[in-house]
Amino acid sequence: MHAGTLEAALERGGVQSPLRGRLARYGALVLEANQRFNVTGAKSQSELVEHLLDSLTVLPFVREPYVDLGSGGGFPAIPVALAAAISVTMIESNAKKARLLESFLEELGLRGSVIAERGEVAGRRPDLREAFASGTARAVAVAPAVAEMVVPFLRLGGVAVLQRGALPESERAALADASMMLGAAVEDEIALGGERRIVLLRKTGPTMGRFPRRPGVPGKRPLCL
Repeated sequence: MHAGTLEAALERGGVQSPLRGRLARYGALVLEANQRFNVTGAKSQSELVEHLLDSLTVLPFVREPYVDLGSGGGFPAIPVALAAAISVTMIESNAKKARLLESFLEELGLRGSVIAERGEVAGRRPDLREAFASGTARAVAVAPAVAEMVVPFLRLGGVAVLQRGALPESERAALADASMMLGAAVEDEIALGGERRIVLLRKTGPTMGRFPRRPGVPGKRPLCL
């Protein structure tokens, strides 16, 4: 897909120059890589533009140092880095995707690094644990499971920015309880239209050493749900 076509679609979506040119270049790289292996579920220009625009919704809440969990093809981390000119640490367990993300950083001239590990493992590393001012994750898991992955990376006062769809009351209550267990608190919920929303968790104290639990456990046995 030619970057110029993507740029025109982003302009219709309200993205200003010069950011839309940089996002279009990144989008073209993603679509090109997607022809070789499954980078993202976005197979068309319109689907990719939707991912790019959705990534920008977290921008007002992200601060350096910034970590993104389960980065996949780079959403929302790379659009955020392009828009805010900040460094990003991306955690991606798939080695092929991790190498691709490194190539994106180089080709786009972005500051950052890629950690090719599972989030549950990386979250216990002394150099990464409680080291970040903000964190994101586009995981499809329930909210308490995503919180368990992100919160251990945050320093005191840091914020986890969770992109969510529908949030049943039972899951919302479980997230509030799980956040307290993790040393955080639900600070705000921002409606984005339809069922889309952003939930902000503020780090209020240290995360107990037993979190995150072993790889796979947060998703299989979410806290408080």
